[in-house]
Amino acid sequence: MIDKVANMGHLKWVLEEFCKAFFEVDSVKMRFRPSFFPFTEPSAEVDIQCSRKGGEIRFGEGDDWLEILGCGMVHPNVLRNCGIDPDEYQGFAWGMGIDRIAMLKYGMPDLRPFFEADVRWLEHYGFRPLDLPSLAGGLSS
Repeated sequence: MIDKVANMGHLKWVLEEFCKAFFEVDSVKMRFRPSFFPFTEPSAEVDIQCSRKGGEIRFGEGDDWLEILGCGMVHPNVLRNCGIDPDEYQGFAWGMGIDRIAMLKYGMPDLRPFFEADVRWLEHYGFRPLDLPSLAGGLSS
C-alpha cells in the first residue's frame, strides 16, 4: 500500500482485520517484533495470540504466541526505484507463506500433501477441486 499518509498504525489495523477475517475470530491480539527485511524499514515479524491444547491451535485466545508473517514500511529506495518520491509518499508491505497460513487455518499437520495432488486429501478437509473462495471466509461455508 502506497499513500501520502500511510503509517505503521495503518499497517497494524490492516493486519488485525485480516487475521480476524481469515481465522474467523472476533478479536486477535498481535505483537510486533523488530526484524530485518531488505525492502522494508522499519521491519517487524508479527505474532498472534493462540492456544495450543489437545493437539490443535486456536487463535484469539490462550497464553501462547505464533509467528505468522513479516511486514514493514516500504524502504525509501524501493519507492525511488519505482519512480515514486519517498519525501512525498510512503507505504507498507506484508507477506506470509500461503501454504503455512492454510495449514494454520485448516489444522493441517504436514506440508507435503499440498504438493501431492491427491483429491482424497482435498476432500478430507472439505474442499472440492473447483471450490471458489470468498474474500473474507476463504473456502468456509
